[in-house]
Amino acid sequence: MLSIDLRGKRAFIAGIGDERGFGWAIAKALAEAGCEILVGTWTPMLQIFTMGLNTGKFDEARKLKSGQLLSFSKIYPLDASFDTPEDVPSDIKENRRYKDVGGYTISEVAEAIQKDFGTIDIFIHSLANAPEVQKPLLDTSRKGYLAAMSSSAYSFVSLVSHLGPIMSKGGAALSLTYIASETVIPGYGGGMSSAKAALESDTRTLAFEAARRFGIRVNVISAGAYGSRAAKAIGFIDKMIEYSIRNSPLQRQVNTEEVANTAAFLTSSLASGITGTILYVDCGMHAMGVALDSPALQ
Repeated sequence: MLSIDLRGKRAFIAGIGDERGFGWAIAKALAEAGCEILVGTWTPMLQIFTMGLNTGKFDEARKLKSGQLLSFSKIYPLDASFDTPEDVPSDIKENRRYKDVGGYTISEVAEAIQKDFGTIDIFIHSLANAPEVQKPLLDTSRKGYLAAMSSSAYSFVSLVSHLGPIMSKGGAALSLTYIASETVIPGYGGGMSSAKAALESDTRTLAFEAARRFGIRVNVISAGAYGSRAAKAIGFIDKMIEYSIRNSPLQRQVNTEEVANTAAFLTSSLASGITGTILYVDCGMHAMGVALDSPALQ
């Protein structure tokens, strides 16, 4: 029987901070296939996340089909806005949530992974942030726009650049995008739609460059609207989910397991010939040109 087998593989998943997002679901799917999991957690969330794990808060969500609990070989603090320690402003260094935590820049995390484990086979980028996401693009400041691009798009470029040298040949890097990259989603502002468009463009270029330099594949999943903790910050995610249910071909909300299973496939040998691709997991929403529930069509 054809199956996804990731036994003997090691994955680093950047962007897990709780049990509700796509990153967590992908970790479970990869673990189900036998993969060892390393995690990068946003530095200010590190203490809360590790405390939740240690106190059993996530135990129900950690259950695998085997009955075992999802485990992480190591959790690294990570702020993907910074490539090196020299990039970190003094006010961040002195912030109480950073002050006692070291080694959270991209270069430091890559070096730590190499020191601790030698190599990885899979890299998952589940990071996105836009401080002004609720503002229309016309009202977004330069600072807010560039912050969105830095955290949500360039962070993938930098992480592939730093992790590529320690990835095994034939390995795979994967990120997550949203259809706002190519269609107008009013309310998805602050430069976030621009960042997703950049992420998709960079995926194609990285697919070429990273294959030639590191021998790895690079793809991106365009996931449907889902009510993760991060998505709640947008302010209208529930309406987007309802809209998708009413108007997508499958007439339902995408679930995290569907996105996670697709990630497991794309990072496995079953997808060895796939790179530079955007794979939609959105119940077909991307294919629709009109809203079926529009009064104009009644």
